[in-house]
Amino acid sequence: MAEQSQKLSLEQTQQMQMILAPQLRQSLEMLQLPILDLRTVIQQEMERNPTLEEVPMDSESLLEELHTDLGEDNKELSFDKEFEVLAQLDDEWREYFFQEMESRPYSEEAEEKRRFFMDSIPERESLQEHLLRQLKLSELSQSDQEIGELIIGNINDDGYLTASVEELAESAKCDLEHLNAILAVIRDFHPTGVCAFDLSDCLIIQLERLGKGGTLAEQIVRYHLELLGAKKYDEIAKLLGVDVSEVIDAAKIISTLDPKPGRAFSSEAPAYILPEVIVEKIDGRWTVILNDDYLPRVRISEFYRRMLRDSNAEEEVKKYIRERIRSATFLVKSIEQRQNTIYRTASKIVAFQTDFFEHGPSHLKPLTMAQIAEAVGVHETTISRAVSGKYMATPRGIFEMKYFFSPGIKTLNGNRVSNKTVLGMIENLIANEDPFHPLSDQEIAARLREQGVDVARRTVAKYRVLLHIPSSHLRYKSK
Repeated sequence: MAEQSQKLSLEQTQQMQMILAPQLRQSLEMLQLPILDLRTVIQQEMERNPTLEEVPMDSESLLEELHTDLGEDNKELSFDKEFEVLAQLDDEWREYFFQEMESRPYSEEAEEKRRFFMDSIPERESLQEHLLRQLKLSELSQSDQEIGELIIGNINDDGYLTASVEELAESAKCDLEHLNAILAVIRDFHPTGVCAFDLSDCLIIQLERLGKGGTLAEQIVRYHLELLGAKKYDEIAKLLGVDVSEVIDAAKIISTLDPKPGRAFSSEAPAYILPEVIVEKIDGRWTVILNDDYLPRVRISEFYRRMLRDSNAEEEVKKYIRERIRSATFLVKSIEQRQNTIYRTASKIVAFQTDFFEHGPSHLKPLTMAQIAEAVGVHETTISRAVSGKYMATPRGIFEMKYFFSPGIKTLNGNRVSNKTVLGMIENLIANEDPFHPLSDQEIAARLREQGVDVARRTVAKYRVLLHIPSSHLRYKSK
């Protein structure tokens, strides 16, 4: 067999590649950040960059600081006095620090206690970590544990399996019977009800673990969960041929079960909403006001500007200050650009959706991000970043800015209405229906057609589910 020769060679090729400059990337990231996250970024930057300082509320405006002339970096000004002040503060801190150390001398016992305290701080375990730990303690073989890891990787934070058995078997390259055996092991893990396919399956697992398998409670969960959610105890009793009191007792048992067994391991922090903009009607016009009171107002420190111009300062010091000032200047400009983009975007949304602010959600117009992008004069992706995770406070409540964008549904007269408008129309029709003769999805579609909105029955059913409204059969009230 002939030997294959190996050799190294260099080749020079040309290719076009789009690379975002670091400053542009930072500007886009700031645009996408919600206001509370932006505040955190600004505060962290002030800690890292000594040339940034916060402007008191009664000081000159941020815009004035933006136009500060930094072109006189090399002018000769003395900063000996300021440097002496900094040196004195540093010496005082050192003295205080050593006094504290002398009053609390180091000891191995004290250090051991400190380390024990730090090591004792509990770290929250995720659901997946909790399940993987139990998997390693199981009697499954190494190859089966790898399949188990695949299954656990497809369990969401609520504890439900997000992939079908067929999909998992194909990914694991094993037969369904073998995969179901491993699945049964994981479904026996803590928390009870984990690895279920749906709510009914989750509750059945919990009932079986409680020794209530095959009882009336399981029958209700397995076959009549929707009726239970609507509290149709009479109807359940008739279908199962039992007394209503038995159904109520079974419902009490079911109410003690956990519909989301994985949420006890959720590490998500509570989400706080702070509106980016406030919309108010002033002098008969809807006006947009930026809610920037929570953002620190920052500027370039005059002290470091003078230090930069000092002829006696070392070149290395000047170089460092110059870099920090450039970084600080770009940060301030990025903040202004972000606020300006959000303000212009919100203003165009308000101008386009005036009917919503005047008359309510039923008058929301179809609107796309491309339309607002054209009006503002930016790319559509910029609008997407500007509204992502941002909220607008209005007299009608607080809305995510994405709420005002919705595709349109064509009406019989050729115009378009927002799908949110159609949702409101469906909700209004059901709210005013005869409870003894509730409207079917087909009848709702016919009523909408009479109002000029042509939607299919399945679309009505889809929107009704989005509104969390049960079917006409479950809305029926017997006389």
